[in-house]
Amino acid sequence: MINPAIFRAYDIRGNSNNDLSPQVAYKIGLCFAKNIIANESLVSKPLICVGKDGRLSSDILCSALIEGLEAAGSEVKYIGLVPTPLLYFADKVFSADGSVMVTGSHNPKDDNGFKMLKSHSSFFGSMIQELKQQVIELDESDKVIHIDTNSGNMLPIFSQIAAEYIDRIMQGSKISPNLKIAFDPGNGAAAELIKAICQKLPCQTFVINEEIDGNFPAHPPDPTIAENLEQLKEFVLSTGCDIGIGFDGDADRIGIITKQGVFVSGDQLLCFYAKHVLAKNPGATVIADVKTSSILFNYVKALHGNAIMWKTGHSFIKTKMKETGAKLAGEMSGHIFFADDYYGYDDALYAAIRLISIISSNNESLDEFLKSLPKSFNTPEIKIAVKDEMKFTIIEEVKKLLRTKNVEFVDIDGIRATNQNGWWLLRASNTGPYLIARCESHTKEGLKSLNQDLKIILDKYGIELFQN
Repeated sequence: MINPAIFRAYDIRGNSNNDLSPQVAYKIGLCFAKNIIANESLVSKPLICVGKDGRLSSDILCSALIEGLEAAGSEVKYIGLVPTPLLYFADKVFSADGSVMVTGSHNPKDDNGFKMLKSHSSFFGSMIQELKQQVIELDESDKVIHIDTNSGNMLPIFSQIAAEYIDRIMQGSKISPNLKIAFDPGNGAAAELIKAICQKLPCQTFVINEEIDGNFPAHPPDPTIAENLEQLKEFVLSTGCDIGIGFDGDADRIGIITKQGVFVSGDQLLCFYAKHVLAKNPGATVIADVKTSSILFNYVKALHGNAIMWKTGHSFIKTKMKETGAKLAGEMSGHIFFADDYYGYDDALYAAIRLISIISSNNESLDEFLKSLPKSFNTPEIKIAVKDEMKFTIIEEVKKLLRTKNVEFVDIDGIRATNQNGWWLLRASNTGPYLIARCESHTKEGLKSLNQDLKIILDKYGIELFQN
């Protein structure tokens, strides 16, 4: 039985032991390829690029996926074990009709999933829901498959496409040879590629946790949680590095430690990038998700940029960028999207090179920049465990409650409620069985009040705001 909850808002994701069997992967490949083939403008077999991350389950799921894609009549170009941004790059280089990345991203090691592109754009939302119905309705006979672990046209990780990618992300960069940079790929899919990039950088570089290992022995593959970058922080401070750069399991999220050992949140980093993007593109649009600090939106406006708050999720952000012509976008979760001199997708490796270039040519350090930002008091992103089938119901009920009380809120993605103290957020996660909460105020007392407001609401459901 296929768990319908794996088909989420902007990708497919589930537990590899319970939800994602090779048979499920095969069906997803078969139906996705049929969806591509249904495009009447195709004049030949569709070309679909496929990559995988370094998770323990990725080999078998990728092989089954490829068999499904080929069984439907598509041509598969198998890129290999790569970070997700390299697959996005290959999608453009090979003019693919579709692409699929087998990855669990930043999730725990037993999770896995599929990120998809169609016609060089995100495959998400209603498209994923239609795919879900097609997969569920597949004839039972399609479940019986032979898994060939050598499926696809195997290419080594440092093939021509990888070399082209490295050249592209370094294009136009001006990096000081005096810098010392520490990288932490966290045993994720970018590890080998980062070592190759270091060979190209003119400055001194260090790489920790540099072996790809799906067990993630050093720390969980999410660099946007400060404790996961403690090892990197200690390394930066002990070696006198100018910056430490961490990546998630498939390198579409970035995490930063400054020279002084400060953990940089995603919205603070976006402010730093925005300053430099807007200097070259006056009046440009910058998009940030609903979890982002008000400081970012006010900062962009102060620089005469156009700030837009939008839904959380890489697919939603990329689509909104195309719609608005935005030059830059980002999320609290460390996804950064450049469309000024790049392609507009989330690429943490490219974001790293841009950051190093800015630091190289900037008299102001990242530490100094952070100190110049207005002060605020906020919670980190809080994950509250709830059942998948309950999280959206809770959000809708809370909206009704707030309307009866005439509370001001934005509902583009969950609830972002504002009052004299600041704002609080409650939204349903699209990647797991969680509610996501965050509060921000200009005072400590205001933050306590916002936390209490949210706590009272969650108490009605027997949910604790701060869970162990």
